[in-house]
Order: sequence, then structure tokens, then C-alpha cells
Amino acid sequence: MCECCESSGSTPCGAPVDWPRFVELVRSNQRFVLTTHIRPDCDGLGSALAMAMILERLGKEAVVVNGFSLPPNLRFMDPRGRIKHLGSDISAEELDSADVLMVLDTSAWAQLSHVEQLVRETKAKKIVVDHHVSGDDLGAEEFKDTTAEATGRLVRDAAEQLGVEITPDIARPLFAAVATDTGWFRFSSTTADTYRLAAQLTEAGVAPDEIYGDLYEKETLARLRLVGRTMGRTQTELDGRLIYTWIEMSDFEATGALPTDSEDMVNMTLAVGGTHAAVILVEQPDGGFKISFRSRCDLDCSRLAERFGGGGHKKAAGAMIHEPLEVAKSQVLDAMREAMR
Repeated sequence: MCECCESSGSTPCGAPVDWPRFVELVRSNQRFVLTTHIRPDCDGLGSALAMAMILERLGKEAVVVNGFSLPPNLRFMDPRGRIKHLGSDISAEELDSADVLMVLDTSAWAQLSHVEQLVRETKAKKIVVDHHVSGDDLGAEEFKDTTAEATGRLVRDAAEQLGVEITPDIARPLFAAVATDTGWFRFSSTTADTYRLAAQLTEAGVAPDEIYGDLYEKETLARLRLVGRTMGRTQTELDGRLIYTWIEMSDFEATGALPTDSEDMVNMTLAVGGTHAAVILVEQPDGGFKISFRSRCDLDCSRLAERFGGGGHKKAAGAMIHEPLEVAKSQVLDAMREAMR
């Protein structure tokens, strides 16, 4: 077991998923509740939506529930409005009859704050399907592969193990999951198998250009203004190897942008030549700053994130810090300087 998994209680890195046990759990139960992490991305949402459709093709009941409303830029992921907003569209009491509660694309309590009470109090069996190294003990059976480029990959594997055909409706959210978690196939996690998976999903009925257009070609003027403010204050250290920036709530107010409009900006900073690692601090509406770490060197972002109660992958990870901006910047940058020297 590697040190990062030993400290988090997660499945050992690269350990094979026990698919026979997963199939047994699915086939022996009828009612499933699925959820994913807060501040949703296409991997979490796409994995949950695709898994729900896979279960339904087996004659199971499946409800996708989260404690947030979908941000405008991701509403294309759920054209039929399948995702239920806990406390608004559906109550916790209505989920009491579930046989299995499945958490996808995270196993960290900090990422489940919107449904933490539901996950802690459910009487259902709990399953985690995830590809992140870091995580907590949710009292669940884990089906985790930290070598997978996306949780969407594991959902495709689950469909194959269950004997479910990948239909166009299942393929679309899975393609979005894999494409975005690999930075549209440009991150180092992309392998020949990733392209084979993309080809399989395309053959199943995905139109990659449509998904790309929904994701990256429907920008708002407010987001462009936010990008300008954020990139305008970007700074470098360590001879340009470290690059960082931040966003305050006043930036959202001044530009009319939404909190979700900050997504992917940390990756933009790595476009600067000579940069090896990047971090962005984004103030949250309910207080504190979300920290996003990125690396294209030996720096382990998951280890950095764990220092602040978060987690993720070696090349990309995140955490929350509840301090004023200057204190938060000082603590985060000190940690990065120490790790990069």
C-alpha cells in the first residue's frame, strides 16, 4: 500500500476493482440512490447520470440526488431533469427505502457537505465508485481504481461487467466525463486506452463536436470579464516555476459572473511558458476559499491538498481553507514553496 492511500484509508493505488462483488451488489438490490461531489464537474455528474441509466436498463430504480442546482454551463448534461435537488425536489424521507446509496467521483466528506447527513444517516448499503487517491472512510464498500483517468471509465467498465449495452444516452455523459477529466485528452493521464474508450463512445452515438461546443463555446461576457480580472493579477515565483492568482467575491459582483465561472482558470495559468505548478484561491459564497492545485512536474498536488483537508490526484487536487485572503495565500504559497524547493 502506498503512503498516500495508507494515510487516507483508501483502496491501494492501482488495486483491481472487485467487479464480481459490484455485480453481486447491483443484482441483489432494487432501489438505488446516486450522488456525487459538491461544485460538480462533468465526471461526477456524467458518471452518476450514466450509472443511473445503466441500473434502469437492468430494471432497477435509480434516483440521482444532490444538494445543489446545476450551474447554467452544465445544464446540457441533464436535458431530462433527472437530477433531484435534495430538500427541494425530493426529501431525505423519500429516500429512506433505498437499498443502496452510491457515491461517485469522491470518497471525501468535505466533498459531500451538501448530502453529508443523508450519507451518514442512511440505512442503505453504501458504495463508492471513484478514481481519486485521497479519501475518507464513508463506511462504504469501495470500487476504486486510482489509475483510471476518470470515474466515467469505471462506469463504462461497470456496464460491461453487468452486460448492459452502451446506448447513445449513456454514452454522452460518459464521453463528457472522460473528455473533461483528461483536459480534452491533453493531460498525462490520457493513454491509448483513453482514445479507444472515446472511440467506443463515439461509435455508440456521441457527437464530440456538440459536447465540446456545449462546454467551451458558450461563454458569457461575464465569465470573460472575470477571466480578465483574474489573469490580470496573476503572479509568479521561484524563477517562474510557480504561478498563482485568486478570485474574491467582489470580482463576481463586479463582473456579474457566477461562482462556477471560475472553473478551469487554474489551467489557463499553466499556459505560461516555464511554469511547473499553479494554484488559484477562489472565495466561496458561504465563506472560505477553494484552493485548486495543478502540477506538471514531480510536485504531488494530492499531498499538498491533504495538508488543508482536501485531496485529489498527483497532478490536480483541491481543498478548502477558512482564513482571510492574505492568511490563506500565505499558508498555501508557503506550502507550495516548501514542496517545490
